[in-house]
Parts: sequence; C-alpha cells; structure tokens
Amino acid sequence: MVESLAPLPSFAPRPGPVLLIIADGVGVAAEGPWNAVTEAATPVLDGLFESELYCQLLAHGPAVGLPSEDDMGNSEVGHNALGAGRIFAQGAKLVNQAMADGRIWQSSVWADAVNQARGATLHILGLHSDGNVHSHNDHLYQLLERAAHEGVTRARVHILLDGRDVPARSALDYIAQTEQVLEKLNEHGTADGQDIDYRIASGGGRMTITMDRYGADWAMVKRGYDCHTHGIGRAFGSATEAVEAMYAESDTGDQYLGEFVIVDDDGAPVGPMTSGDTVLLYNFRGDRAIEISQAYEDADFDAFDRGAHPNVYFAGMLQYDGDLQVPEHYLVDPPSIDRTMSEFTCHEGLHSFAISETQKYGHVTYFWNGNKSGHVNADLETYVEIPSDNVEFDTTPAMKLEEITDQTIELLRSGQYQFGRINFPNGDMVGHTGNLEATIEAMETQDACVGELIRVIDELGGVLVYTADHGNADIMYTETDGERSPKTSHTLSPVPFAIHDPAPTSGYRIDPPADAGLSNVAATLFNLLGFEPPADYRPGLIAF
Repeated sequence: MVESLAPLPSFAPRPGPVLLIIADGVGVAAEGPWNAVTEAATPVLDGLFESELYCQLLAHGPAVGLPSEDDMGNSEVGHNALGAGRIFAQGAKLVNQAMADGRIWQSSVWADAVNQARGATLHILGLHSDGNVHSHNDHLYQLLERAAHEGVTRARVHILLDGRDVPARSALDYIAQTEQVLEKLNEHGTADGQDIDYRIASGGGRMTITMDRYGADWAMVKRGYDCHTHGIGRAFGSATEAVEAMYAESDTGDQYLGEFVIVDDDGAPVGPMTSGDTVLLYNFRGDRAIEISQAYEDADFDAFDRGAHPNVYFAGMLQYDGDLQVPEHYLVDPPSIDRTMSEFTCHEGLHSFAISETQKYGHVTYFWNGNKSGHVNADLETYVEIPSDNVEFDTTPAMKLEEITDQTIELLRSGQYQFGRINFPNGDMVGHTGNLEATIEAMETQDACVGELIRVIDELGGVLVYTADHGNADIMYTETDGERSPKTSHTLSPVPFAIHDPAPTSGYRIDPPADAGLSNVAATLFNLLGFEPPADYRPGLIAF
C-alpha cells in the first residue's frame, strides 16, 4: 500500500511537465580517444554537464544492490533503483546469499529438479562467463557440483557465449575453465561412488541464439531452442573446436558466433533433450531469460514451431517476470520491490508516460515498476514502444532516437502529462558492439535529440532531467603495450545527473549526499513534481 504524498512547502512545481531522460550506457570516465562520450561533438550535453545543477551518481556495486565494488551496473538493476528510490539486493547477490546459506539446496524446486534428473539427464543452460550481469559461471559450477553430490549421473551444459559483458573474444578461456570442472567431477563421481557423465552439449553467441528480449526476434530464440533441445547446429567434437573454427572464419566477437552442437564419434549429438529430463536456466537477470523460459514450459506456446517438444521439468534461477509468473518454477526468490515511484504518481492522480524502442522499452516499464509487467493504472499511464530493427546496431548508430524524440515531443505538447520518462538506448546498444566510431556518432545523434527536447521543455515551462543507468560508451577499448582491445562490456564509471530548469531562478541547488547513486533520483523527481518523497526513499539530490 502507498500513502498520499505531502506537498513540498518550499517549492511550487513548474507549470510544465517533468521529463526524465535515461541515457542508457552513458558513463563519466576520463577523457581520451577511448571515450566515445567525450570524443563526440555534444554541445548540448556539455552545457548540461557544466551547469550548476549537475553531479555524478554511483551506478554499480552496492549502490545498486550488487555484491561488491567490482560488479558493473546494468540496465535491470539501474532501472530498478531509479524507479524504486531504494536499494534492493539484486541478481547475483541474491543467488550468492542463497548458495552461501544453503537455502537454494533446501528448496522444493531444487529437490524436484534433482529427483527428476536422477535416471535421466540434467541440462543446465546459461550465459557462459563471469560478467555477473546476466549470470556467473561460479553458479553453474556449484549447480553441477551439488547435482553430482546428490546422485545425478548425467548432465549436459548448454553454453551461451558472452563477449559483451566480458572481453569480446574470451570464450575459449571460459570453456577451458568449465572443461576442467567437468573433468574433475567425472573423475570423482557421485557422493555414493557412481560414475557420472557431465559434458558440454551445445552453444552459440548470446546475440545470435536464445537470449532475445521483449519479443524483438523470436527467430533468434528458435535457433537456440532447436540447438539446445534437438541438437540442430554445426557439428563439432568439442566446444573449443567449435569456437576456434568460427574464430578462423571471421573476426566476429563471441556474442555473434553461430550455434553449434557437440557430437560423438558417430556424429550424433551428445545432449539432445528428451521427455523426463530436467532443464535449469542459470541466468539470474530477467529480460533475456523470459522468452526461452516460455519456450520450454508453456503448453500453449505458439511463437514458433518447437517440433517434437519434450516434456521436461524446467526451472529458472529466479522468477524472471512476477506478473506473468515466468517461469513457474525457480530456485531463488527475486527481490520483492514494492512502493515504486509509479505507484505513488498514480495514487496522486498524476498522468505520466514511458517510451523507448523495443530494446529498452521494458526498462522504463517492467524494470522501472519493480519487475512487474503492465500498467499500474492504465487510465493514468501511457506506454509507447517503438519497434527496434533486427540489425547489428553499429550499422544504425541513431537507432530509433529520432522517433522516440518525435513521439515524446507529441506527448509533451498534448498537455496531458505531468511526468514522462524515456530511454535513449544507443549509448549502450551501439557501445556493446565495440565500434568506437559508431558509438561517437550515436552520442552526437543523442545530443541533437536532447537539444530538441530542451527547446520543447523551455516552451512548456517544464523541467528536464538527464541521467544514465550505467556506463558503457565511456570506455570503448583498453590498451596494453600499444595493443588495443575493444571493451564491449559495461563499466564501473559513475553516471551524469543534470537538471535543465528554464525558470529564471530555480529556487534550489544540487546537494547530493556523499554516497549519491541512482536510488536518489526518485526523491528528486518527486521534489520537482512538488511533493515530499516517501519517508523510506533515499534522499533527493537537491536542497531548497
């Protein structure tokens, strides 16, 4: 339940709307040729960052609910923090806690998964890296070790190559680590001395198979499903052989490598799924786990033809969508995020909108609203999704920014809305390609679009707030001994926070707490809307 908000006694809201721009992947890092944000010609953003109403915010590690200062922020936890105004234990931290205290092994879902896998096959699927954004291989290894301890004699691992949250061509290192773990388990057997057979069975790049989000490319999910389930893909004797062969064919990074299956000496796939098997998805982040979960567990699934769909017991590491209850079975309870900003704005009768293109649409709706699908109040909220193109985004650095901007201007000028939030995705999505020139172009397009929105905010007498959810475009490569290595992952950088207020005297100043992070933004937005924030929210970034 949410309570009514008290009006802010010392500040009257502006007559126009408050607009929040979340510039996905735009961090603050040292200037240099590696920094697409500072290398771009961005006079509008430069003006915002040099104004008195500017500060920087933490967007990684404990500031967004992740375990340590070494953990990069990501869009999921960033938008959770922005929309909830508080810090909740997230993804990796939740799983780490559950594994450390043993809760995960005492869960009924783990017991059911293991019981079904005994005498059948345990399949474990997930993003194969230690990037700690969608998954972590330590969790994979603990699942395998516990399964062996509890008498599961046959397991198959289906690996999704990363190259996005980790170095672009790092797959061979992770495969070598996993092969060592499997070899050790195969040598030792089960706790009661039974022989076991644990192997890698299939794989492919995360942006080629399996890990689509927001229904943008179901053909991508089908390729992954067919590969993992039916053993359809290029045949190789090992995962190492598969990756080495594809490396030799092009300079493509791991995330874009094609699907492959491991076959035995007779050419038969070593790990197709059959009825009676167990399938565990060890990703902990929701957005790119929902569709493949639906493909495995939905009896009425019709997004693509699954062929001879086996009846398997499927479970996720977490429940990836609480409203849709996907998946039905999960090993670790997700964070319970209540009392989000949207619940309060709807309670106060404020009209709001949220808009982005498909790639980030769920970030300003689902994640912003505490991992809940749908509207809080459809009578007061307008959600607009602009379809993304199914392309490598360095080929279209502007992505859909111009369309997002045009639609936002139309919504602002309608006079119907007091608050709007938009996500500009290209700093992140183009940044993930590792293409510096394209990311510079992306930032320049973004600058022009922010300039258009500022002009409309000035016209309407509103306020514009610019921030980001995590870094990415700010460090595009690293350099060692004169050799450049593209950096396609997020960064540990802080993010910008700037207010543009066209009022002659703003009546407030930037005054962030020492540990200011993304969770401090919501209280600030409530202030700009003329309200005291909820008492349990982290403090705002302005003082009156």
